[in-house]
Amino acid sequence: MPEFCSAERDGHILIVTINRPERMNALHSGAHFELSAIFDEFESDPDQWVAILTGEGDRAFSAGNDLKWQAEGGTKDRPDSGFGGITTRYNRTKPLIAAVNGIAMGGGFELALASDIIIAAENAIFALPEPLVGLAALAGGLHRLPRQIPMKQAMGMILTGRRVPAAEAYTLGIVTEVVPEGEALTAAKRWAADIEKCSPLSIRASIESVMKGLDYASVEEAMNADYPAVDRMRDSEDYIEGPKAFSEKRPPNWKGK
Repeated sequence: MPEFCSAERDGHILIVTINRPERMNALHSGAHFELSAIFDEFESDPDQWVAILTGEGDRAFSAGNDLKWQAEGGTKDRPDSGFGGITTRYNRTKPLIAAVNGIAMGGGFELALASDIIIAAENAIFALPEPLVGLAALAGGLHRLPRQIPMKQAMGMILTGRRVPAAEAYTLGIVTEVVPEGEALTAAKRWAADIEKCSPLSIRASIESVMKGLDYASVEEAMNADYPAVDRMRDSEDYIEGPKAFSEKRPPNWKGK
């Protein structure tokens, strides 16, 4: 059983909770490997369609790297999938929602940036403060943030380490939705339920097309590229079921195959 996080199934939805509230849900080697194992299983299980990542308690989503652990002589080992088991999981095919219930700083912010949707409570704070302690946001923050918001705004955060509250993060385009304090997970479940109404193969085809399509300089190149998940979608039973259910005026019975 995981010691530093938990995983709870709710139908096709997986809720993953970082459980180190005494360290503001900061991550160390043990937590990285536990989270990686959980997300490995999530990716391989055809019955798990959407994942939500959140932090235990109401103070922090994750304060990032556990610097105290390192100062105490802890190892710096991480899985190949990166910080929290997701920041270098470049082949991720299923949707991931970050339910940010408090501080998301450093690696914690990088976890959120690696997600597809960010739901933030009003008390959420986002920052990449690594330069303030002689480090740099090398778990994806320096590359994902400038790709997700305007360059000058991203550089303003990166070069100062300043803290950005949820309302400003929404204005900048970092956050999908801001909700009252204490309701981030509830809202994330609502988003997950909306995703669950869609064909899981359509969702995976969409994620692959968006993420891999960004590798191309032009829309024409992106649209003409090959996307294996799109082929799987077109060859699936769900590809037939969707239009059939629509014509019969009933909810579709997705099988994910």
